[in-house]
Amino acid sequence: MKVVQYTDEQATVFDSDVVKGVNGRVMIGKADGAENFCMRVFEVEQGGFSPRHSHDWEHEIFFHAGKGEVFVDSEWKEVRAGSVAFIPGNIEHQIRNTGEEKLVFVCLVPKGAPEI
Repeated sequence: MKVVQYTDEQATVFDSDVVKGVNGRVMIGKADGAENFCMRVFEVEQGGFSPRHSHDWEHEIFFHAGKGEVFVDSEWKEVRAGSVAFIPGNIEHQIRNTGEEKLVFVCLVPKGAPEI
């Protein structure tokens, strides 16, 4: 069993031309004995964004704080604290912060996907 504050876990920082102002943390993964899923928490700074990409696996996202948009099915869809998104496999997607505070979301991926 594992119970921690997400901010106590070490963050991986992503900041380049294709991803800006993103911190990611593996909260529950292989190292914890999780055999089927990986839970990650991402923080996107004001004006930040994830890379636009696609991959074979689906993932589920719960937006915990902030305001932003998700690019999926060739359009941007608004999200805010309490929103959820399902991204099927092989669908191009991206997340960006459109608010004035951090956009914080939990992302679940199946085994076999990169943990971070």
